[in-house]
Amino acid sequence: MDDYDYNHSGYHLDDDAADSGPRVNIRDFNNTTIDFILSHTTLALANSIRRTMLAEIPTVAIDLVEIESNTSVLADEFLAHRLGLVPLSTRGVEEMLYTRDCDCDEFCDNCAVILRLDVANRNLDHNLKVFARDLVAQRVDGQAIHDPRPRRNSTANGYNPAAPATIEDLPPRGVPVMLDEKRQGALICQLRKGQELKLRCIVKKGIAKEHAKWAPTAAIGFEYDPHNKLRHTQLWHEGNDARAEWPESKNAGWEEPLPAPEDHVMGGGAAGGVPFDYEAEPSQFYVSLEGTGVMPPDAVLHSGIRTLQLKLGGVIQQLSALTDSGHDTTAVVNTMDSPGPEVGNGEHTAYGGGRTPGYGGQQTAYGGGMTPGYGGGPVGQGTAYGGGGQTPAYGAGSAYGGGGLGGATPYGSRPGY
Repeated sequence: MDDYDYNHSGYHLDDDAADSGPRVNIRDFNNTTIDFILSHTTLALANSIRRTMLAEIPTVAIDLVEIESNTSVLADEFLAHRLGLVPLSTRGVEEMLYTRDCDCDEFCDNCAVILRLDVANRNLDHNLKVFARDLVAQRVDGQAIHDPRPRRNSTANGYNPAAPATIEDLPPRGVPVMLDEKRQGALICQLRKGQELKLRCIVKKGIAKEHAKWAPTAAIGFEYDPHNKLRHTQLWHEGNDARAEWPESKNAGWEEPLPAPEDHVMGGGAAGGVPFDYEAEPSQFYVSLEGTGVMPPDAVLHSGIRTLQLKLGGVIQQLSALTDSGHDTTAVVNTMDSPGPEVGNGEHTAYGGGRTPGYGGQQTAYGGGMTPGYGGGPVGQGTAYGGGGQTPAYGAGSAYGGGGLGGATPYGSRPGY
């Protein structure tokens, strides 16, 4: 990371090299945002990377809050919610285990980090502001966490906002990230004279699909086809020229401009008189990513690609294992749409071997009662809800009092016809 040229504008590849795989051209990059162009790929892959960066990248966040004393004006639940959204450093998150994968009984140094907060306003007449910097990181045994390694872009007062951040610039894992000039971090609450706040936080690993507090990104802008040549966007307009009413995107300059329309009837798009190509597909995508500070923005991109590779690798590995063992992978896909021969032509279910009412079956998987199936015995046999009671189907006696064909009804008397 230290040898990375942050002024690099991307590689210029020839046509043969460009067609060999996706290409990333970084247009802008600082310690919180990254703006890049993803080209020579499909819309499906580009959108998969976007969704992975939004919800699949593992980070750390406060998951449990144990409040010992809270005399502030904020309720315990309100404080717990604010603490969960405090951005924490993800340096070394790959070495951290999920709680569900750890062998400990509750939490340990392998799956958790402890943050303690003990602040009180004893003598001040004005409000005492409590920031994220007041959270002290500790190990499970109570030892404080220190960072012995120097940071490349650190200054005497904290981070240098002008220099791009790297993983090495982040504090130890679980420590609050403070990118502001005063190194205070997020404001947690304010304490008046005589108020105090004492609590313990348990930091755990997770992904944004479980909760938004684990999201490494604040927002991701995604655009393709800025000239709307593909007609994927219907532009509402009052006149006949949609291009005149809709300003061009900032990304329009990165693609060939549109020629003047042959006529002023723009239809639903802004492509003018350009002939519409039904087979055209987008291949260049403009992505603008804003991080929360838990990791550098370029690390979010790298982690998103790595996470997507791992997910796809797991699928390929399972399919390869089935192929090596003699199974036909196409049959595996087909079983997702129709039951296989092991289901027994619709009779036996996967829930304990009971019979289904379809295709001649009678018994169900819910206790062995009889069902009014199609072809399995007389219509109106006993149901699964109590044994031999008759079903009311097709004129037979009801299950609410017995009786034969046309016998007693649930209301105590025979029908009038």
